[in-house]
Amino acid sequence: MKETSGIIYDDVTKCVDEVIRYIGKDITYAMTLALGKPVHFINELYSRAKKDPELNLKIITALSLEIPKGKSELERRLMEPIMDRVFAGVPEFDYVIDFRAGTLPKNVEVFEFYSKAGSTINNPVAQQHHLSSHYTHVVRDAIALGTNVFGELISYQEINGKTMYSMACNPDICLETIRLFKEKQAKGEKVLVIGEANKKLPFMYGDAVVEAETYDMILQGPQFDYELFCPPKDSVSLTDHMIGINVSPLIKDGGTIQVGIGALGDAIVSGLILRNEHNAVYQEILEKAGIKKRYDKLISCWGDTGTFEEGLYGSSEMFVDAFMQMYKSKILKRKVFDSIPLMQLINAGKLDADNIPPDIIDQLIGMKAVHRKLKAKDFAFLTEFGILKKGLFYENYTIFDGEKRYSADMNDEKNRLEIRKLLGKELLKGTVILGAFFLGPKAFYQALNNMSEEERQVFAMSGVEKVNQLYGDEELRTLQRKDARFINTGMVASVFGAIASDQLENGQVVSGIGGQYNFVAMGHVLPDARIIIMIKSTRGSGRSLKSNIVFNYGHCSIPKHMRDIVVTEYGIADIRSKPEKEVIAEMINISDSRFQKQLVEQAKKAGKLPLDYEIPEEYRNNLPQKISALLKPYQSQGLFPQFPFGTELPEVDLTLVKALKGLKGLAKGNRLKLVKGMALELFRPIPGTAAQHYLERMNLLHPSSINERIMRKIVVFALRNANVFQSSASLPLQASSRVVSK
Repeated sequence: MKETSGIIYDDVTKCVDEVIRYIGKDITYAMTLALGKPVHFINELYSRAKKDPELNLKIITALSLEIPKGKSELERRLMEPIMDRVFAGVPEFDYVIDFRAGTLPKNVEVFEFYSKAGSTINNPVAQQHHLSSHYTHVVRDAIALGTNVFGELISYQEINGKTMYSMACNPDICLETIRLFKEKQAKGEKVLVIGEANKKLPFMYGDAVVEAETYDMILQGPQFDYELFCPPKDSVSLTDHMIGINVSPLIKDGGTIQVGIGALGDAIVSGLILRNEHNAVYQEILEKAGIKKRYDKLISCWGDTGTFEEGLYGSSEMFVDAFMQMYKSKILKRKVFDSIPLMQLINAGKLDADNIPPDIIDQLIGMKAVHRKLKAKDFAFLTEFGILKKGLFYENYTIFDGEKRYSADMNDEKNRLEIRKLLGKELLKGTVILGAFFLGPKAFYQALNNMSEEERQVFAMSGVEKVNQLYGDEELRTLQRKDARFINTGMVASVFGAIASDQLENGQVVSGIGGQYNFVAMGHVLPDARIIIMIKSTRGSGRSLKSNIVFNYGHCSIPKHMRDIVVTEYGIADIRSKPEKEVIAEMINISDSRFQKQLVEQAKKAGKLPLDYEIPEEYRNNLPQKISALLKPYQSQGLFPQFPFGTELPEVDLTLVKALKGLKGLAKGNRLKLVKGMALELFRPIPGTAAQHYLERMNLLHPSSINERIMRKIVVFALRNANVFQSSASLPLQASSRVVSK
């Protein structure tokens, strides 16, 4: 379809007409994960399949973003006003609505290689259609399944008088897919690449910038400039914050960091900002927590507790708001360059990105990075990276600075000294992060859009095959990713160091493996890298409380022979290069003390621990109260907030979300307490002044039916259980200051 490459459509109906006319009625359509999906195109294509049973449509994708909706009437009253505000103008995916409802037509199948954690549990169709594929293998697997149409959301702007396009939020699998599709088209195979251009999508650089001819069809016009999906921030608990504090001293200044989205990602960055901006308080917390004493050798060898003078570089498949917060706090500031000799000099401390030394050309000649008699390609290299200043011209071994000439023959010492007059002041084309996709709150997108083009170029985007691997340019990527810390999350860890992060032992897929395998592989290959897996020590509450550190588990995402560092809220287990009895002991040391005795007994019974082994005294008080006692006093100083980087939700909504979430936990962990509490609540008056705002928000202040009266009681009990109005709860029933009718 070369004759139509880059053709612009302003009508999605006509575009889909042309796709069906060219491809036929057997369409396997692939699109990238998260934000990078072309909403209008897939909705129209899916609409055709619903209307035409002869059109067989397979959709291959991941992380199909959904606007959250409450399941119960109470949840809907809470969620709908929030969602209407946060997601105003954001279009929904029609196929996702039907997929979740179980109403997809028989001629449509959806295959996902990654999904929101827990969203497909007990959904047989989703479980049966899950693609278990590493992020870097997705393109291979999608093409093997017959993909013949590929679509993505893109941005565009004028550059030097020409409209250029950017893969913006998702060059991840797009660059590789399009390259392979072009090869197929050259062989005469019928495949199509569709771009849906949205001006509100930040225009990103790196490898993301392409020309119109990259796409066979481009949907473009005001109707495609819809609001972007912007998930609100997750709340960060004290447990999350403690995990972040435990991770923070493992990050070396001048190193590289990979971190994910969500509460734990925010907790890590919050801990790093505390370390950088309030180091005295940070050191105090490390001392009180015993972190410096327990892990002194690990930290001195692999980590740091000082401020970030050199700063960090980000190498992460996910470019999320946590990186933006590090950038704002001048932590994400170590620039890397796509040049082996420059990175060698920088890593050796002989070159600074912000200060070009007078002898730089001499150093490059000594490294044989440029010729002694500078050639045109040498001049191009020196000017590209700003070693030579802008505005110079090269011809026939002569460099022109306006009217003045300089010999390019560096064999002559006089010429080497003269050319120093042409040096630039700082290196150009440096980047502080290389990401494969981005997703974040509205403020994150606004921050990118509000940047100057020059500033936005320090955030480079590329394909996941480049971001998540070393293959293809190993020497350069190794130099760039020095002292890398690949930080991932797991669900369950065995005492042997194996991690389950994507699936339950009964086979139910919780999310997908994503890029975890790749980061683990890199972490073991790079000589100065470490892999840090974060695990919350327990899940559930009350009688349903379970340990996330177990003796064994029926599934693993990371096998024990690829173990490295595991972190919980109770500490750090450095388990690489150690025999099994030491690994087991370290893992038990960071587990919840309510489960330690059982783990020790299981290990001894299996002959994995000496029969006389005892847990050291300092690790026997791993309980939630210990975390609260340490961190809560600092909350009065403004540290460890529920939302370290802000939230779009007002205080009333936050309180209600927390209270109703706590009620759910009570229902799972202590049903007897729930039943007793609700029974008592039925006979209690409503604490009017204290509850008024919350009941007004839920439209339950003046209930008009028995059902609404019951819901009001549930809300009040949830608030009481969350200690929202402790004073009224502690008063005798008749002493409540103001009573709203029962």
